[in-house]
Amino acid sequence: MTKIIVDGAEVDVPAEYTILQACEAAGAEIPRFCFHERLSIAGNCRMCLVEVKGGPPKPVASCAMGVRDLRPGPNGEPPVVMTRSPMVRRAREGVMEFLLINHPLDCPICDQGGECDLQDQAMAYGVSGTRFFENKRAVEDKYIGPLVKTTMTRCIHCTRCVRFVAEVAGAPEIGAIGRGEDMEITTYLESAMSSELQGNVIDLCPVGALTSKPYAFKARPWELSKTESIDVMDALGSAIRVDARGREVMRILPRVNEDVNEEWISDKTRFVWDGLRAQRLDRPYVRENGRLRAASWGEALTLVATRIKTADKTRVGAIVGDLAAVEEMFALKDLLARLGVTNVDARQDGSALDPALGRASYLFNATIAGIDEADAILLIGTNPRLEAPVLNARIRKRWRRGSLRVGLVGERADLTYGAEHIGAGADSLTELVEGKHSFAKALDGAAKPLIIVGAGALARSDGAAVLAAAAKLAAGPGVADGWNGLSVLHSAASRVGALDLGLVPGQGGLTAREMAEAGALDVALLLGADEIDVAPGAFVVYVGAHGDRGAHRADVVLPGAAYVEKTGLYVNTEGRVQLANRATFPPGEGREDWAILRALSEQVGVTLPYDTLAQLRAALFQAYPHMAAVGEIAAGDPADLGRLGAGAGSLSSDAFRNAVTDFYLTNPIARASAIMAEMSALRRGALAEAAE
Repeated sequence: MTKIIVDGAEVDVPAEYTILQACEAAGAEIPRFCFHERLSIAGNCRMCLVEVKGGPPKPVASCAMGVRDLRPGPNGEPPVVMTRSPMVRRAREGVMEFLLINHPLDCPICDQGGECDLQDQAMAYGVSGTRFFENKRAVEDKYIGPLVKTTMTRCIHCTRCVRFVAEVAGAPEIGAIGRGEDMEITTYLESAMSSELQGNVIDLCPVGALTSKPYAFKARPWELSKTESIDVMDALGSAIRVDARGREVMRILPRVNEDVNEEWISDKTRFVWDGLRAQRLDRPYVRENGRLRAASWGEALTLVATRIKTADKTRVGAIVGDLAAVEEMFALKDLLARLGVTNVDARQDGSALDPALGRASYLFNATIAGIDEADAILLIGTNPRLEAPVLNARIRKRWRRGSLRVGLVGERADLTYGAEHIGAGADSLTELVEGKHSFAKALDGAAKPLIIVGAGALARSDGAAVLAAAAKLAAGPGVADGWNGLSVLHSAASRVGALDLGLVPGQGGLTAREMAEAGALDVALLLGADEIDVAPGAFVVYVGAHGDRGAHRADVVLPGAAYVEKTGLYVNTEGRVQLANRATFPPGEGREDWAILRALSEQVGVTLPYDTLAQLRAALFQAYPHMAAVGEIAAGDPADLGRLGAGAGSLSSDAFRNAVTDFYLTNPIARASAIMAEMSALRRGALAEAAE
């Protein structure tokens, strides 16, 4: 540690700190535009100037100078830094005056208004007038895609966006052209950005040069109610903030969670909000003569209850969708148990995961933050860039630090970091297990090897064998004590919670794929299950929020609530229990899914013993105590990995197929979104052009 005096207060800081970090550790506020904690240092804006006693006879850019570069006093006194001296005040006023020379006076119509760093710092550190009255420079706006709106006349060339796409997103498509006053930030050839994380440049831009194109002129920040919640577009569980006006969600922004998403979110998470109001189910429907007609809740529930009561319980089943919260899944399991139904499954994709093998067999055991510690990474049947872009950025962050070898078994893909393609099929996985491939030596010599198994690899007929092989690779000879590198990357937000609850077929029960076959069931209950096609013949009851595949197939539709319209628990891919809060309410006659199941249970004659969400959660926590620890991870037992190989079968020679092929259209909300449809079409066009 190094002693430093900041504004008269002595503080101990690490020698590798910059002066800016040391000043903030001492409680001093340092303005900045170009500096960002997660990006490289540029030193462009000069707003962070401070005075160093005994240093240069001019202000110093505190973001670009390290504490170890400061000279002590003549008698060995700690270095002295002043952040509020007259020199610093005059320097900041001058920098602000320069920054505003060309900035347009369009605050009243700027979408950044009210959330603008330039506005705030001009008020705090600027002066009321200017000495420059020349004509302002005008810059033509650039097209960089349908998500980010550009007003480049406002740009102050802080290069945050340039550094983000190059360092974090791994798609260096933005750069600077020209010099001096002719300098402009643009994409090359003014093409659309291709990164799945590009929307984060909106948050990074401090001046309103880059804003949200779909949100433009929709609302002002002070009009919106702000609700902290959890994302369900993938299994990562990114921390988000949902901003709504009345019953309408207007935008979705990231929150900081260092253990999960840091401060980034994917474009699907950020821009899917228009799908929350499209193709919504707002009242019950009953199918008559091949067509759905509106019905009352009483009529719809009575019809469903009659069908269930008169059916053979061995021919009644339920399939759970990818966006279901823990509460409704628990209510569904309770209802089916009281009815004596064993046909229940949350694995729409046919995954080989089984909670009977232990919790460690289906968790991302290394944890998301544990990626930072990995010294060798093997990807099996997964493309994390499409299945979990924020997690992929974390892998890239670790890769950029060096001393990391990444291997890929499965489809070739641009993962934004150097990955060695070992092979496309399971025969390559066999070579690794047998030590016949050079990458096997990297895994054997790693103290913290990370084996990431994708959902697509586990949905094959030999999924259990793939998981067993991955477990063997994770238990290499040099593995450090306490490290469990077997990590399953799920593609569904509800999957881990469903497996924790044991929503898999009971004794003699049918799997999801078996239930979907013709003649398998008389009554099928779909709890938001839209990724599976139920064959004709069964009476299908769909509980969900959107008119997607499940509702199109249904004989009775019961309108539920989307994830922003209910308070619910979700368990992410690493086993972390997280709470999503209600930001708005379902449209029309829509109800929370657990309440629908509670009403149905009364009609069926097996009334569930809870009338409120608090009572339901009390029963849930009593049955599954780890669900009460919100924000915590109940780690799996490493001993579970030893049981994975028993009866796993042999590996197929078929090539692996990833779980996600179109990043933008993976669930009913995304498929209802016009923004996601436009992005999907743009991506398909780019791929077709590249293929030619």
